[in-house]
Formats: sequence, structure tokens, C-alpha cells
Amino acid sequence: MEIHLWWLELDLPAKQWLRENLGTGTGAVPGHVLAAVAAAGGEVAGGTLTAREWDFIATQSEFVD
Repeated sequence: MEIHLWWLELDLPAKQWLRENLGTGTGAVPGHVLAAVAAAGGEVAGGTLTAREWDFIATQSEFVD
């Protein structure tokens, strides 16, 4: 599922962590955040998000949730 669809369902603490840790593409995303992404409908491969998903978070996610 595309990030713009599951981002709306993601819980606020997970959104905040992702915004504060942009580009953590080395598998360092904590388990509770990965679980929240999966619960919202996102897919996690290799313990992180895709470059496209990180770009969305950096440029299109809004801080007013």
C-alpha cells in the first residue's frame, strides 16, 4: 500500500519518531514503530522504509495530525 494511504492511519507517536529520525535507512527503526506501520497497512522490508516513503515523510507529511 502506498504511504499516502497508510500514513493517515499511523499512530501519532510513530509519526513523531519517523519525522524526528528522517532517513534512518539502516534498519534502526525500532520495533514499535515498525509494528505501527504494519498495523496501519504499510509494508516494512529489511527493518526500514523505502527511500520513497522517507521522501514522503520529509516533504509531504504534515505536523498537524
